[in-house]
Amino acid sequence: MDDLKTRILALQKISSGLEPSPEKRDTYFRKVKDYSNSFLNELPSFGTYSPEKVRQGAFAFGEEPKPMDKILKIFAEEVAGKGIKPASGGYMGYIPGGGIYASALGDYLADITNEYAGMSFASPGAVAMEHELLDWMKSLFGFPKSAVGNLTSGGSIANLIALTSARDKHKIKGAAIEKSVVYLSPQLHHCNLKALRIIGLEDVIIRELKLDEGSRIIASDLKQKLKEDKAAGLDPFLLIASAGTTDTGAMDPLNELGKIAEANKLWYHVDAAYGGFFILSEMRKHLFKGIEKADSLAVDPHKGLFLPFGLGAVLVKDREAVFHSHHRSANYMQDAVENDPEINPSDVSPELTKHFRALRLWIPLQLHGIKPFVACLEEKLLLTKYFRKRLKEKGFALGPEPDLSVSYFWWPLSENETDFNKRLLKEIHNDGTVFFSSTKVKDRFVIRMALLAFRTKIEQVDKAVELLESSRIKLRG
Repeated sequence: MDDLKTRILALQKISSGLEPSPEKRDTYFRKVKDYSNSFLNELPSFGTYSPEKVRQGAFAFGEEPKPMDKILKIFAEEVAGKGIKPASGGYMGYIPGGGIYASALGDYLADITNEYAGMSFASPGAVAMEHELLDWMKSLFGFPKSAVGNLTSGGSIANLIALTSARDKHKIKGAAIEKSVVYLSPQLHHCNLKALRIIGLEDVIIRELKLDEGSRIIASDLKQKLKEDKAAGLDPFLLIASAGTTDTGAMDPLNELGKIAEANKLWYHVDAAYGGFFILSEMRKHLFKGIEKADSLAVDPHKGLFLPFGLGAVLVKDREAVFHSHHRSANYMQDAVENDPEINPSDVSPELTKHFRALRLWIPLQLHGIKPFVACLEEKLLLTKYFRKRLKEKGFALGPEPDLSVSYFWWPLSENETDFNKRLLKEIHNDGTVFFSSTKVKDRFVIRMALLAFRTKIEQVDKAVELLESSRIKLRG
């Protein structure tokens, strides 16, 4: 027994290194804080993209500890200094971007306290906070209080939960799969197609709907396809619309589609991951009419509320459809579920291990209130209009007037247009001041701008226009 105790105490001496003293904690925190402040203060001069590769062996580790200064140096050089920098105001290529400071404080507290946010029994406060945020979202989108929801890691899991619920509500399994039909836009975010495969619906019939000039679903085409599929003895069961496509920012006609879905007993899912929170803006609220007709909805606070990566949300009206796949228990959990009135997050999601995500949204809303979030959304809408106006003055061709803050443009040429615009985009990436992406619209290669990073201001847009113009002139000679 004495030998056993001696061995335990020897190991305890080594393992105690995982619990730094208050003085060491202060030192670590100060160094991380100093780096964070330096990063944010110098961010405007960093650039937005660097094609440089990670140094081989940069992240190797061993038995011996490294000092915090060296660790931060590796991080600064090999992570923050390379690739795309979403924290930059020049980040205009993808969504999301930015990452407000107050969310980092929420994540810090969540990690320090390490609350388990999967069940109310473990952390009633964490679960209640999640419900408060979800109830706020229900009120925004006109969902009933009885709807269930979950704060997820992002739109992929949010859409997965919703589509799983649709599958189970309509009992799409076995031989029924190959006769079941899903209706969607060719611009629908690909995570929905991944979700269909993951949940065993790879062999359903996918009907891509026709789009108008603004890349929105044409409702009459949905009606026609439904009529043809029913006549052929098929089983239409799911319609997926977008409240802001990722490709072009298009808002599908939500109200009209909702009426068709209801009349044909379709499960109506709206992927509002990108555009959903524009409902807060009086400038765009009218585009969301009909979203309350949806059976399920995905929306990402890490997009339209400018949070760091890692927070999506799903709302589903049919509780039993969600519970069918996600609600499970086990003997070792019997204490946790006894007399628990709450809907536990672990009952409505594939996740059992649940990060305390709510804090990264709740703290910013408490610190700032909602007003600056709305102002930032409206600023991005106006910046998109301003950007397009300036590009037109320079001679660039533009896609249709966007519904939200994603648009596209190109330099028009009678010959070698695609090649020239590809070289133009590469020139922009090599410069690194701003970052754009590209897409294809009606087989045309176009440069895509997505303005949703909260640090993107009019100064960054002006720089982007100047860089595009100077790069075009350089390439044209």
